[in-house]
Amino acid sequence: MTTDGPTYNLKAVVKETGVKPDTLRAWERRYGMPQPERSAGGHRLYTQKDIDTLKWLIARQNEGLSISRAVELWRSLEAQGEDPLAIPEYAHTQPEAGTILVSGEQVERVRQAWIDACLAFNEAQAEQILSQAFAMYPAMSVCIQVIQQGLQKIGREWYQGKITVHQEHFASSLAMRRLNTLLTASPRPTRPSRILLACPPEEEHTIGLKLLELMLRYDGWDVVNLGANLPIEAIDQSVQKIKPRLAVLNANLLITAQTLSAMAIALQEQHVPVAFGGSIFDRIPQLVERTPGYFLGDTLEDARRSVEMIMGNPDLGLESVQKVAPRTAAALTEFEARQADIHAQVYRLCKEAGIPQNQLTLANLNLSRRIVAALKLGDIQLLEADIQWLEGLLRNFQAPESWLRTYLSCYHQAAAAALHGSGRMIVEWLANIAEHRVVQGEYP
Repeated sequence: MTTDGPTYNLKAVVKETGVKPDTLRAWERRYGMPQPERSAGGHRLYTQKDIDTLKWLIARQNEGLSISRAVELWRSLEAQGEDPLAIPEYAHTQPEAGTILVSGEQVERVRQAWIDACLAFNEAQAEQILSQAFAMYPAMSVCIQVIQQGLQKIGREWYQGKITVHQEHFASSLAMRRLNTLLTASPRPTRPSRILLACPPEEEHTIGLKLLELMLRYDGWDVVNLGANLPIEAIDQSVQKIKPRLAVLNANLLITAQTLSAMAIALQEQHVPVAFGGSIFDRIPQLVERTPGYFLGDTLEDARRSVEMIMGNPDLGLESVQKVAPRTAAALTEFEARQADIHAQVYRLCKEAGIPQNQLTLANLNLSRRIVAALKLGDIQLLEADIQWLEGLLRNFQAPESWLRTYLSCYHQAAAAALHGSGRMIVEWLANIAEHRVVQGEYP
């Protein structure tokens, strides 16, 4: 162990320990650990011992202590004249990795073989491939690199119109069954605190949450997974019975990011800390700052580490969430009041343009719900990153690319005729999308 002076900046410490900057600052403020020096410019500088101390505290958290108890243990040992870093029973400052990922062409071949079997509706072969994979590799490695990444590839190919929704559902069903089997065989909880997992209203994709549940159960946590499309109503009754120390919510669509936000507020009113994640926050990073709670990160391993950190710091302060501006709220009210008129006008304009009517109901429903979600989240521009669903719709329906341009142009005209107050921000956004990005062929 080195005793060099302070040479590491905040970024280096975050990379080395995995502790987020806000958490480091909170520990420094509340517990006086670590106590970095300052550069001439006022920036924090850490020593190697600071880094070793942080790893020691994280290890104690992974053993079940809260951060406050871990700090108390450290100081108690020092009061007895001991160096906590030198005590053999505390020597392993880094927890064993919860996920041992393997690499190489062999794993890629296993994943592709499982995908091929699923797409051929060959259940026996798909199950045999997974059984062999679990015999060869660590369980979580198979779950992430074969099942999760395999489903992600299948999902992309469905979105691109290369495979059918039936194939996608078949693969998801097989994966879910295997995960449920693993969960049944998972060890009993060894930690006293309980974690609630749930998908907010209208969110039906639960594979990511199941994988996180499996990971957390093998870490010793007591997990209650309420599954997909959980209503917000009566959430207080469930909280009173479950008594979770943390609620983890998952969303993969712009619409469900908005319902997640509403559910997070309801849970926090019941004094339950909330953490959240899901693919939508990767696609639209701006959503993170508009969602109440702790962001878990982009990967399952990020989520696992974040849960460990949060469970050890239940009083860690949350950053404030951007509020919805009055003009945006007024735009939402106007749009919801005139939505039926807009859709009626869209039907008329699209009929004149020769667009088949059977495609309009789904298109209008999806676009209007996304507009509402973006406005409720406080920024119509959030919708721009989500507009790619229209391109996927084109592929699935095998419609010509001109259909999208025509449809958006018709929707823009209808909105321009119906919205005259704060709703003009919607008209302006539609004009930008319909007349610039898409007309020029700049599909997101």
